[in-house]
Amino acid sequence: MSEVIEKPSDARSKTIRVLTPADLDRITQIDRAIIGQSRRGFFENRLQASVRDAQGFISLGYIENGVLEGFVLAQILDGEFGGSAPVAVLDAVATSETVRGHGGARALLDELKAHARAQGATEIRTQAPWTDRRLAHFFAAAGFVLGHRLVLERDAETDRPDGDDAWDGDDSWRDEIPVRSLVRDDLATIIGIDRRVTGRDRTRYYERMVRESLRDSGVRMSMIAESDGVQVGFIMARVDYGEFGETATEAVMDTLGVHPDFAGKRTGSALMKQLLANLQVLRVERVRTEVKWDEFELLGFLRRQGFRPSQRLSLTLAL
Repeated sequence: MSEVIEKPSDARSKTIRVLTPADLDRITQIDRAIIGQSRRGFFENRLQASVRDAQGFISLGYIENGVLEGFVLAQILDGEFGGSAPVAVLDAVATSETVRGHGGARALLDELKAHARAQGATEIRTQAPWTDRRLAHFFAAAGFVLGHRLVLERDAETDRPDGDDAWDGDDSWRDEIPVRSLVRDDLATIIGIDRRVTGRDRTRYYERMVRESLRDSGVRMSMIAESDGVQVGFIMARVDYGEFGETATEAVMDTLGVHPDFAGKRTGSALMKQLLANLQVLRVERVRTEVKWDEFELLGFLRRQGFRPSQRLSLTLAL
């Protein structure tokens, strides 16, 4: 999609258009002026992803008098965090100081809604630090409300978990429950385990996840746990440098599944241990995930793995 979408204008010339990789410098400049640090790598990856997968990413720019003065970046998720319908996740929205109050951010959000609906999304989700009053006010004025999901996080060190499902300080789990990188032939098994756990067929979601894992091994990591040569669980995460205004290096764990016959046998803990070990090599500082507020069994497991509530609000806007 490359057309320019004309918007009603006052004396100023205003348009919304799809971003291209050529916009990278200006986007980075606008963002740096707001947060005080450069997230160039994050924006570069997102713009490239938008070109590669136009159905999975939405990248729009606000143009005033011929100059790029704002942007919004979002991605379409369909199955992450146990979801059952496509949602648009708003990762970044900003306008330059020059055009504040000109309606650019609202125009970007309106166009994001249209693009998200066209791709079948039923809601837009985002996150915001509870201390960022200006951002919270913007989202509230735009119709966002508190979501029914909890944002949890922990640091990426491997010595935090406690409880019965945690590790005892040695590496015997490597022999008891081997964990390896995912390969393409694991797809059918993953889909089968997920179907046993959720009762749903999420084949398209896992096809996309496996494809991304094999293509972008430095950004998305997916692993399989085995018992006597049989795949019994899996974990999927991605490293995203800059989502939701973050400047710390953060990983997002979006999928964890264990075959019901192997629940309570440290399978999930072994998967988490290996994920954290891999993330330490990449010098990732934190791991984040989202959980529905009433998924008590999963919440208990994550608590034992060292996850705690984040200082971020989960917000949603129905479409």
